[in-house]
Amino acid sequence: MTTYETLAVSIDDDGIATLLLNRPDALNAFDLTMAAELRQFFEHDAYDDAIRAAVVTGAGRAFCAGMDLSAEGNVFGLDETLDPTPESLRANIDDPAWDAGVRDTGGQVTLAIHRLPKPVIAAINGPAVGIGATMTCAMDIRLASTTARIGFVFGRLGVVPEACSSYFLPRIVGIPQALEWIYTADILTAEQAHAGRLVRSVHEPDELLPAAYELARSFVRGHSAVALGLARQLVYRNAAETDPFEAHLADSLAMWHASVGDGKEGVAAFLEKRPAAFTGKASQIPRVFPD
Repeated sequence: MTTYETLAVSIDDDGIATLLLNRPDALNAFDLTMAAELRQFFEHDAYDDAIRAAVVTGAGRAFCAGMDLSAEGNVFGLDETLDPTPESLRANIDDPAWDAGVRDTGGQVTLAIHRLPKPVIAAINGPAVGIGATMTCAMDIRLASTTARIGFVFGRLGVVPEACSSYFLPRIVGIPQALEWIYTADILTAEQAHAGRLVRSVHEPDELLPAAYELARSFVRGHSAVALGLARQLVYRNAAETDPFEAHLADSLAMWHASVGDGKEGVAAFLEKRPAAFTGKASQIPRVFPD
């Protein structure tokens, strides 16, 4: 496992990884180092088969206070000498200079979260504003402490919602609610976020992480890692398809591969009335969508 500067990672016996945003003196503000380390975790380290699911939370009293605005120059790390257009960005998407100087760092993190074939739960323990709010939208489920405060505050800074939140947030709460929160740029209480369906449940501070771990364990104990990863991919990708036939094609491939793998053990365990002993690993998930 990588040694991190802004994160801390631990893994329990059930394979639940705790990913701690670990800049408590700065309220876990997001900077370019944290962005790179989050990408390292979600693009590489989290693929270790020892990790079955991840719970993301913050050290100290905050989840993430948003972008660290104390950096010199362009605080978002962008290259102001470039003049990108839709066409030039697509043409230069693999150019390292454009990758660092034009692409949204928060979006690179949320794309990495989205691609991980494992459950990811946000345990929002305190203030989560800006990127602190939008990064959680790419996670599967959000739980909040009663002390959580969540804000899509971009309008107050003269910038726009980032981290692919214009894709994720409306799918979670609906377009009217997403736009109201973005337009007002208000700070939401945990109860308001729950009423708007952004968070699954609200917990007392000392009950938040136990609830998140209990939920994560219910996902992975006695479950096939391959089936879980395939299901995550199917739901996210097929939800955006315009024709259910495309979902049928992916379902068919996923079901075929599952039936000749962990599905055999699952059926045998059911018939024999015993716990299943699945052996499939997330690193062995078959490809069911075209490249």
